[in-house]
Amino acid sequence: MKSITKQKTLEEIGQLLDGLNSVFIAGCGTCATMTHTGGIEEVAAMKLSLQELGKTVTGTTVIPAACDDMTQETIKKYEDAIGSADAMLIMSCAMGVHRVSLYHKKAVIPALDTLFIGLEDNYGEFHEVCAQCGQCVLGETGGICPVTACHKGLVNGPCGGTNDGKCEVDKNRDCAWTLIHNKLAEQKRLDLMYKYQPPKNYQVTPKPKVTKIT
Repeated sequence: MKSITKQKTLEEIGQLLDGLNSVFIAGCGTCATMTHTGGIEEVAAMKLSLQELGKTVTGTTVIPAACDDMTQETIKKYEDAIGSADAMLIMSCAMGVHRVSLYHKKAVIPALDTLFIGLEDNYGEFHEVCAQCGQCVLGETGGICPVTACHKGLVNGPCGGTNDGKCEVDKNRDCAWTLIHNKLAEQKRLDLMYKYQPPKNYQVTPKPKVTKIT
């Protein structure tokens, strides 16, 4: 499972760095490296791009996992280079950007947009498997999430537009509820197709969400 990201345009990054003349660049050695948005090569390319924009790059690194406690150790290691910069440009998912912001008072600028939590099908190809909605129904849908797999996000399906197992919104895409039907049929649990799922409450917990695991 990985955080899937895409790099912001250089124009947008330049706007975010307006007035910030010196920058320390940090990538991520896990998800962003796997998606080729914040690994060693991408950080090196970003350094050249920022220098062409007239920015001074005080240093670069790729944090092993930008979203966990290893980030704090990296911040300490590069404290001088970060201290001489006006801002930190973070090439990781939003969780990594937030984590970095906890350990330094410098302006923290995201270089990437976080798209979704995904699973790798083939090398470099990912699909969304979880929207982190807080009301999981996978136990009753054969392990297939209708919120992410169905174009309409229907928790009761299929809709009236499915045809030959394909989605009416995207005819090249399998109907999520056909996939769910087939999976439940294999499990001899088709009775679950008749179970009504109440409308999803996407505000099931106040934002920001907080939980304690004991």
